[in-house]
Amino acid sequence: MIIYKNTVHEFRKDAIYGEIADKLEELFILNHLSHDNPREHAAWINSLSAVSDVLEIAKTPDDVTLSIEYMIPLTSKRIDFLISGFGDEEKENVVIIELKQWSDCDQTSKNDLVLAFVAGAKRLVAHPSYQALSYAETIENFNETVRKDNLGFYPCAFCHNFLEGNRDHIDNEFYKDVIKEAPLFLAKDREKLASFVARYIKKADQGKALMSIEYGRLKPSRALQDVVGSILKGNPEFVLLDDQKVSYENILSLVADSIKDGKKRTIVIQGGPGTGKSVIAINLLAHLTKKGLNASYVSKNAAPRNVYFEVMRRGKLHLAYVKNLFKGSGAFVDAKSNEFDVLLADEAHRLNEKSGMFRNQGVNQIKEIINASLVSVFFLDEEQKVTLQDFGSFEEIKKQSRELGSVLYSGEDYTLSSQFRCNGSDAYIAFLDNLLGIRKTANPNLEGLNFDFQVFDDPKVMKAALKAKNADNKTRMVAGYCYDWVSRYDPSAMDIKLENNFQAQWNFNNTNTWAIDENSFDQVGCIHTCQGLEFDYVGVVIGNDLRYENGEVITDYKGRSKDDHSLFGLGKLKDKSIADKIIRDTYKVLLTRGQKGCYVYCEDKNLREYFKETLESL
Repeated sequence: MIIYKNTVHEFRKDAIYGEIADKLEELFILNHLSHDNPREHAAWINSLSAVSDVLEIAKTPDDVTLSIEYMIPLTSKRIDFLISGFGDEEKENVVIIELKQWSDCDQTSKNDLVLAFVAGAKRLVAHPSYQALSYAETIENFNETVRKDNLGFYPCAFCHNFLEGNRDHIDNEFYKDVIKEAPLFLAKDREKLASFVARYIKKADQGKALMSIEYGRLKPSRALQDVVGSILKGNPEFVLLDDQKVSYENILSLVADSIKDGKKRTIVIQGGPGTGKSVIAINLLAHLTKKGLNASYVSKNAAPRNVYFEVMRRGKLHLAYVKNLFKGSGAFVDAKSNEFDVLLADEAHRLNEKSGMFRNQGVNQIKEIINASLVSVFFLDEEQKVTLQDFGSFEEIKKQSRELGSVLYSGEDYTLSSQFRCNGSDAYIAFLDNLLGIRKTANPNLEGLNFDFQVFDDPKVMKAALKAKNADNKTRMVAGYCYDWVSRYDPSAMDIKLENNFQAQWNFNNTNTWAIDENSFDQVGCIHTCQGLEFDYVGVVIGNDLRYENGEVITDYKGRSKDDHSLFGLGKLKDKSIADKIIRDTYKVLLTRGQKGCYVYCEDKNLREYFKETLESL
């Protein structure tokens, strides 16, 4: 979505007369959007005034079209400034400018990262040239029309306040590769930036290139399960953006330190659903194994591993090699100390205390993973615990790392906040918290969110709507575990029976790869078969364990099926409130499996009406 679009002439008028920031504020409100940075208004005034000067120096034609604050589809990222037009030989070009107000920063030893004063403190952030380059590559990856039209993308960064005496801190040999791809311009480089713009933007294209970006056909989205084999072969399927890049480079740096000094290190990467934890883990696995290190990806949940195995088998990767890279969380009961260089524990909140079918093996899975590796990395979201047996927590990781003499790294530089699912909407996650009664947030409805969320009165109609979205086999139905698994004993029996004669089976009885099987749309998945995976669209059946009574959303663990072991052992607990949290968090996980949309059917009619009224309150 483009927030502001105008000609150079009108933009320069807005900048010269001091109206540009106010107009951007108005456009954010008009589009039902918010920006979470109170300093952004002043930044718009200063940065865009500097850009206006550059366009004047460049003698950019008045009728050339530009845009400000373009929101990249399927991400929560915005591009500061784009300008499009024809270059030599009628080539359509787009120049991307990443704007920074910094006057200085510190060089680091980490690839493409600098230490800059951001939001009131010095923080590790991506180099501005890396930001510009990564945004350009992300647009090209997402947009089929952009690639078909062969648009030329020319990213650059403009630090218009950066002092010349500090140049070597940001423009030096260490950063030369990324600066070559996305040139860097500082305060005294206005004429150089003007020449850069003039080289590619010579005359107007009537905004055609920007329209290709804004309205072009998006490529079928790439879920991690689709490309894991390609990543392991060394192909850059995902561009790591901002906090993802920071976490990734931090981990690589600490691994290098441990290989050098032999000290144990434990890293905790925290982030909500859709922030890219698994993407980072798989990219790290590919990089570390390519470097010859003994590294493995670890998960308690078998569903993602089974899907990854199948995708890689189809990609003709050697299965024995793959299975050595992907391990269950109970595989380290008898492991020797530091047997592995690196263990990457994804979905670490799902780790159990003990291993084995009867949970009677080993002592503590977190302890065993830390013991077995020189460097242990835990990817954690404690709000995605969905069973009573889910044991992973920051406090437990902290305790076990201390006892095993492993230095713990966590905090801001190891936290993921940018959203890359649910059409990149951080606000959608906050909306779900509000909707499910997890916590009150500033997002009581879906106002301004470009995410296809619908509530259906008829489960058959919902299924038909989902099927219409399933051309690329990337749409699935899931449900709360409120229905007995009768088809386990009778393959002809239907497990899920709802109103209007809707009938379906759970997916368990015939496949371990339901999420990618060609003929599995009619089967319904549950939390155990979809957590850690993602789809274009997901349809969620909410059972009678979640209802709406007396003006509030309530949970009822008795609405769960007797076949569900998520709450096994609850009867022995005096405090049953843990069941309430598990049920709400389970539905939050299910409702965040879709990249483009989520369709919902609630068995409880009152809950259904509450959901619809919430949507209609826009």
